[in-house]
Amino acid sequence: MVGRRKRERVHEPTLATILMVERAIHKAEDYPTKAALWRALPRKVQYQTFSRIIDYLLSSNKIILNDHEIVWILPDNPKLKGFLNSNVRVRRKR
Repeated sequence: MVGRRKRERVHEPTLATILMVERAIHKAEDYPTKAALWRALPRKVQYQTFSRIIDYLLSSNKIILNDHEIVWILPDNPKLKGFLNSNVRVRRKR
């Protein structure tokens, strides 16, 4: 048939899948690369779906990519809380 196009499949993640990826990042002692995290997930997820979840977490400021490592930056991270509490606060002179 003329004009028939191959449709691109869009993989929309479910809430359960998003939460599974969030938990995996949050529980990681060392922050994995994107590919290492994908392979370490408890359930198999298509890579396109996984990439959409990572994009969502980046845009919602829950994670950042630091030299291809995934860092959880939401304030419930105990390592981040400890770091922020141990910093010296600087006051400006008036």
